[in-house]
Amino acid sequence: MSINTIIFDLDDTLLWDKQSIQTAFDKTCEYAATLHNVEPKQLEESVRAEARKLYESYETYDYTVLIGINPFEGLWGTFDDPTPQFQKMKEIIPQYQKDAWTNGLKALGIDDPALGAELSERFVEERKKAPYVYEDTYAVLDELKGRYQLVLLTNGAPSLQNLKLEITPEIRAYFDHVIISGDFGKGKPDASIFEYVMQKAGISAEEGIMVGDNLNTDILGSSRVSMPNVWINRENKAQNPEIPTTYEVTSLTEFLNLVKTL
Repeated sequence: MSINTIIFDLDDTLLWDKQSIQTAFDKTCEYAATLHNVEPKQLEESVRAEARKLYESYETYDYTVLIGINPFEGLWGTFDDPTPQFQKMKEIIPQYQKDAWTNGLKALGIDDPALGAELSERFVEERKKAPYVYEDTYAVLDELKGRYQLVLLTNGAPSLQNLKLEITPEIRAYFDHVIISGDFGKGKPDASIFEYVMQKAGISAEEGIMVGDNLNTDILGSSRVSMPNVWINRENKAQNPEIPTTYEVTSLTEFLNLVKTL
């Protein structure tokens, strides 16, 4: 296998996004518990449920699925991006953020819209303060930089994905190309965004390898263009026999060891 280009996913591959969101929920819900008799974990679960319900009710939902933006990114994003769909999200999101927290409180018997608004703002700030990166991310990128062309391929709104890169400023410098689904118009697993990556990087499918944590986006999408892939399965999830996976590893370090054998 003659690989000269490595394509990395961002969220939960290089950045530990789930932990960043979890920390923001923990801090915000713990603060709420100092003001009301509410159990922080119960509030988190309630807000997550209300956020999903609201998010799926908006006219922009199908677009967020196409681009790959989840409800919890909506809880801290601004979506100040140029497409009409993002502009519509920009209008909706401030109220969505307030309502998710207000409705989450209300479901627990606390009718306090002012606190809901305060918690929504606090969550945004807590998320910005918690940019977790996996402990081996930089060491692995250091090893690969200069030996391979590196491409970052991430689903999401450009405004939000660029903000993540701004608060972890070391990451962008490793990459020859940064491609965000919201700029392209479709997200992983659509084959067209992988074809665009190959065109941008000047490679054939056999010359690249996709590295990501998500079977349904990173691995499925790369398989659609016959590109080799590596599933980073840190959580010991079950394999899906219908999604062709070339390699499976449990960490970036294990991936680095694999690359050296290819």
